[in-house]
Amino acid sequence: MVDLLTGTIRTATPILLAALGGLICERAGIFNIALEGLMLFGAFFGIFGVYLLGNPWLGVGMAILITTLLAFLFAVLIVRFHSDPTITALGVNMLAEGITTFSMKFVFGDQGSIHAAQVVGLPKVRIPLLEDIPGIGPVLSGYTPMVYISWILVAACAFLLYRTSVGVNLRMVGENPKAAATAGIPVTRYQVVAITVSGVFCALAGAHLSMGYVTMFTENMTAGRGFIAYTAVVFGKADPLMVLLASLIFGAAETFSYRAQQFGNIPSSIVMMMPYVITIIALLVRRADTKKKRRPACRAA
Repeated sequence: MVDLLTGTIRTATPILLAALGGLICERAGIFNIALEGLMLFGAFFGIFGVYLLGNPWLGVGMAILITTLLAFLFAVLIVRFHSDPTITALGVNMLAEGITTFSMKFVFGDQGSIHAAQVVGLPKVRIPLLEDIPGIGPVLSGYTPMVYISWILVAACAFLLYRTSVGVNLRMVGENPKAAATAGIPVTRYQVVAITVSGVFCALAGAHLSMGYVTMFTENMTAGRGFIAYTAVVFGKADPLMVLLASLIFGAAETFSYRAQQFGNIPSSIVMMMPYVITIIALLVRRADTKKKRRPACRAA
């Protein structure tokens, strides 16, 4: 049971970090499915930075820098030049997959991956006293700093959205941009900043994926987690605590799929599709709930 809980927290972290970036964009009225490509950039350039500089935190810094630049380019294209968000996001995802695959093979040769022997991963954090508590200690201690950063960011996003004027303005931009502009709120600036900030969150998600979750990089290693992260945003109704819960659900599904592979009588194809099946079910439940709320009340004759 402890292994399942720790595995859930570890696998949910990259989904949660990317989902928080998607949440900020959603609140600003931006449809952002480029989370997948931004995560992939963060995963590659994080581990590439470690390979070049020999320090995992410098690798995280490189991941944030490069991924944020890509997010800013994406923001300028859809906000300033009014390109289609869906097509542009798909272009970003394809660009990220192509650049990371080409760069990995160009720098490291045609070996298909960057292995742990060539890089240093993020350190594990041991919390004194807490790790000694029976039952709770192993579940809450011993993760990389990205796990604890993600928890802090959930609280920070909740505080920003519901307790600050910036959060009120951001929500107004997403709900009614014309009214926000009339009230003197710089809509374009808020949207560009929101997308750029999502790049920072996705960089952290990708860095955790390649330097904390595992210590390696392979082609397209995000494997749809960016899309799952956006599903967490939709399922969680763009609320930080609900997005945290949704990310944990998807993390549990992924962890359970790994555990199920140990049973030889279950086909591997069925096991590997479990997280995506849960994702589809979550979207269907969310859609049904939305339709139910929009249904007009029956009037008495």
